Formats: sequence, C-alpha cells, structure tokens
Amino acid sequence: MPEMDGLETLAAIRKTYPMMPVIMYSTLTQRGAAATLEALALGANDYVTKPSNVGGASQAIAAIRETLSPKVKMFCSRISGFQPVPLALSSPLLSQTRPAKQLPRCDDRLDIVAIGVSTGGPNALAELVPAFPADFPVPIVIVQHMPPIFTKLLADRLSAKAHLRVEEGSPGSIVQAGVAWVAPGDFHMVLEKDGAVTRVGTHQGPPENSCRPAVDVLFRSVVKVYGSGTLGVVMTGMGQDGLRGSEYIREVGGQVLAQDEATSVVWGMPGYVVQAGLANRVLPLDQLGAEIVRRGTLSRSMDALLTA
Repeated sequence: MPEMDGLETLAAIRKTYPMMPVIMYSTLTQRGAAATLEALALGANDYVTKPSNVGGASQAIAAIRETLSPKVKMFCSRISGFQPVPLALSSPLLSQTRPAKQLPRCDDRLDIVAIGVSTGGPNALAELVPAFPADFPVPIVIVQHMPPIFTKLLADRLSAKAHLRVEEGSPGSIVQAGVAWVAPGDFHMVLEKDGAVTRVGTHQGPPENSCRPAVDVLFRSVVKVYGSGTLGVVMTGMGQDGLRGSEYIREVGGQVLAQDEATSVVWGMPGYVVQAGLANRVLPLDQLGAEIVRRGTLSRSMDALLTA
C-alpha cells in the first residue's frame, strides 16, 4: 500500500503464504461490509470492525484489544498446535443452567432448520445454502455473528447463489418453506406463533455469549414453536454460542447436526456441541447440505404416507 489496496494485498499474500492467517479490518459502512465479504471469499480467515463513536483514543484501543486479541490468540494457537480444553458435559457452567436429563429419543419429523455459525460462516454458508432446492419443504433460519449492514449484504449474496430466497429477517415476516432468513446485525431474531402462522420477531435484549444476534436465543424460540420438529445445525465459529440452544433442541426430541473439525475454520461452537454429546451426527461441510435435504425430504415423504 498505497500501490495495492487491501483486497489486492490479500490476494498477493495468499499466493505466497496460502496458510497464513489473515484478519481484515473493516468499517461499519456499506462499502466496508461489501469489501469484507469479498475479502472473506478471497481467503481472509476473519475480520474485525474499526471502532467508531467509542469516546476517545483510549476507548478505541480498548475496543481493538477486546475484539482483535482473542482472534489473534485463537489463530496462533492453531498454528502452534495448542487446542483449548473443550467444555466438558460435567462443567459447572452447564449444570448451573440446565439440570442433567435423559435425552428423549428424536423422531424423523422435520418442520424447520435453524443454523448457527460465526467465524468462517460466510464462506461456509455460501457452500451450504446452494445445496437446498427451491422446493425445500421447510423454512430455514440463520444466525451469523455479524454487525448491521453486513447481514443484509450477506443475505443478498447468498440469495444470488441460492435456489431458494434468502432475506434478512424483518419483524412480522411469515415463516414459510422456500425462504431462509438471516438474523439482522445487532438484533436477536426469534420466531413467534401468531394464530395459524409463525412470524419473525426481533429485539435488542442483552447479548448472550457476548453476541447479538445469538444462536441460543434463536434456538430457544424455535423450540417453543416447533418442538421436536426442530433440526439445529451448528457450524464453524469461536466460542460456545449454540451449546445451550442445542440442549433445548435435544431435550424436546429434536435433532442436532454439527460441522466437523477438519472443515471448520474454528471448531469452537460445533466442538462444544460435539463434546457435550448433543450432536446426532458430525459431518464435513460438503456433506451437511445433502444430509439436511435428505432429512427434509424423508420427513415430507412420511407425512404423505400418513395422510394417503
């Protein structure tokens, strides 16, 4: 720089150092969001947003430390071979929140797919979502940890690649098959029963797992509406958002799939779910879509037989 911009620099780095972790800085603007999504598509591992309106230089430095340091440590630990100890099923963090229960046996019915994803998510979703056919028989709801503006652009990019429609979630939208909703940045997305239909709702309740939107918030609301007909999918990402939500899904007899470690940019979120024994299956990214479609098709075939 200034001979090359950030995207050109990223492409040059990838040619010489294909495995070097790269974290991009972005602004919370339409242009910054578009550039960030393009950088992720070109091989950036993750991004952080530049602090704005934080009150001064010291606050900005603190914000950078809070957002950037964990990502640097995480990627460096992967290079060095160190892996954080996963949260055990007997951890006090779990036992304080949910008493241990015998998980009920799940059935094969599928009424909704709820997906949670974070670091590495945009590229993972870009591979997963096109696997769903236009006539996929159940609705899809997605939490991708991203700020405002970014989630709208992500939904638009996914919709351009997908066979079904992908939209950013907006309050009052009717949840229906053939559409996938992405939670809007800085809002929790929930599903709410409204008579004979289910609608999308959003709110700005406190962050959970330091996230808003949070996977756990979405998963809990989905379980309240769809119960054992819920299929939760936990994909690549830092932290443990989705762990407690997966507990809720399994406790009512729903199903949970997790992305495997080899194809995850970060095996945090799915790793915690697997270590807790909550995943019905653990699959590589290139098999997740086919498995979800298989379950959806099987469920509707069973419905047709029962009503014939």
